[in-house]
Amino acid sequence: MASKTVSADSGSVFATLVNLWPYMWPDDRPDLKMRVVWATVFLVVAKLILVLVPYFFKWATDALNGQFSAPDMIPAILVAPVMLVLAYNAVRIVQLGFNQLRDALFAKVGQHAVRQLAYKTFVHMHELSLRFHLERRTGGLSRIIERGTKGIESIVRFTILNTVPTVLEFALTAIIFAFAYGWIYVAIIAVTVWLYTWFTVKASDWRIQIRREMNDSDTDANTKAIDSLLNFETVKYFGNEKMEASRFDRSMARYEDAATKTWTSLGWLNFGQGVIFGVGMALVMGLSAWEVARGTQTIGDFVFINAMLMQLSVPLNFIGFIYREIRQGLTDIENMFDLLDVPQEVTDKPGAEALVISDAAVRFEDVHFAYDPARPILKGVSFEVPAGKTVAIVGPSGAGKSTVSRLLYRFYDIGSGAITIDGQDVRDVTQESLRAAIGMVPQDTVLFNDTIAYNIRYGRVSAGEDEVRRAAELAQIGPFIERLPDGYKAMVGERGLKLSGGEKQRVAIARTILKAPPILILDEATSALDTQTEQEIQAALDLVSKGRTTIVIAHRLSTVIGADEIIVLKDGMIAERGRHADLLRADGLYSAMWARQREATEAEEKLRKAREEDEFGVVVRRRTPEIAEEQPAG
Repeated sequence: MASKTVSADSGSVFATLVNLWPYMWPDDRPDLKMRVVWATVFLVVAKLILVLVPYFFKWATDALNGQFSAPDMIPAILVAPVMLVLAYNAVRIVQLGFNQLRDALFAKVGQHAVRQLAYKTFVHMHELSLRFHLERRTGGLSRIIERGTKGIESIVRFTILNTVPTVLEFALTAIIFAFAYGWIYVAIIAVTVWLYTWFTVKASDWRIQIRREMNDSDTDANTKAIDSLLNFETVKYFGNEKMEASRFDRSMARYEDAATKTWTSLGWLNFGQGVIFGVGMALVMGLSAWEVARGTQTIGDFVFINAMLMQLSVPLNFIGFIYREIRQGLTDIENMFDLLDVPQEVTDKPGAEALVISDAAVRFEDVHFAYDPARPILKGVSFEVPAGKTVAIVGPSGAGKSTVSRLLYRFYDIGSGAITIDGQDVRDVTQESLRAAIGMVPQDTVLFNDTIAYNIRYGRVSAGEDEVRRAAELAQIGPFIERLPDGYKAMVGERGLKLSGGEKQRVAIARTILKAPPILILDEATSALDTQTEQEIQAALDLVSKGRTTIVIAHRLSTVIGADEIIVLKDGMIAERGRHADLLRADGLYSAMWARQREATEAEEKLRKAREEDEFGVVVRRRTPEIAEEQPAG
């Protein structure tokens, strides 16, 4: 397919058409190529027939005026005024039919181009790095793609179905006027067309900037609306509905101003076009009327010239319309082109082979990494996770714990050092095979707004219903799902908001079980849950991690006591490492973190018990008021 696209800022319509041509003339679709060929044939036939229409009008007029003399070989009945009028209308209908047939044939070609480019953009978006997606807004991206696909359709349709016919009609009209009425008519028409086109281009260029402002405001308003709706609960928590509405309204106010300017400028453009064409038409019709008065032309000629000019006004109108649509289409897809031009930050090496798993041993060797060169995150981190063992990574917030999982997944490439799986550098294998070998249970499980079964099956889309149910049972969520009215077909809502935190985590565990990866990452999978739910989830996690090479990124140290090794990160470097008991005896950073968490847990437990006792006492006093009254004061 087409390789690089160009930015609409270059203003190169030709370059854009070169990029779009492989989609309109696809090598792998001979059926679409034939549609283009036949559409072109019908296009030319329609224009040739269109040129005949004014002739029948001229002949009918002269026949009614008694000035039309047909050759002797043609029967008089065929040149009677009524027959000429019927022929005039019949030709118009035939010409219209060819036009519609042309449009119908080309429809599939245009829609195929739209589909292929939209697909290419969608795939490219998933190929871009995590860094890109963390910096962009979902609402804005969706609007850019939506407008871009519409812009592509406009460019494909108007350049092929309107530009070529318009040029052809101009050429035929010029030839007819030159041979039948002289070059003075051609000169007047040429100047009129040139002025009309020049004015249209200048005015449309002025309107393009207004259109950009309107698009920017529309994107901004849509982004704010989607962000606000996605964070519906947060808006309600803080009672900021009015603030959100105000932000949205400010964006819409800018859109209102730009849209008003767009329509106002369109009015001036149409008026200017009408004046230019009206003056040109007046000159040509005045010249023809003068010749009729002199007897050098018939009334039929006068009518013919008028009909030709009226027909010419349609493609002239299309010149302005086509130019505006193409320019506006380019404006609409320029951001989409920019997205397609964003290079992939992480790519497979040429000739990269699939990862071969034997033991699933993971190794970090002197890994250095920074999201921003001015702020290093990992500074020479080295550790190994032997096959089937569990290594926990703990440390203060911002130490680089979650970065480890992102680098293992190769969402980013490291600055120096190496990350290997069974001795194979992750940069030397395909990303698809690498990620197929790793399972993830994150802290914040985000589900698709679909059924529970769909979200579990996301771990392995080819899994059958029995396998999905088995995975749910192992994740200890099966009984909960069975109690739901719709069972596995129950919808989970936007981002899974219909489920509790523990239920979402169990779904995440179930789909990881279904994936059955040899390497497992638990990225603070229980840190957002209450103590009881954490213990239940932990049991399911222990089950899924059994026999797998596991990296546990933890905030709560109580969840990593049984790890084969605990690595303590601080400021991007390994501060301590060892088993739980050894680290406690070392009385270092891990010991201090353990002591603080124990104190916090004990305080939380005391508070919980105090609340339970208080609630129990209230219940007792309510049930036995007579006993409470008999107790002595003090």
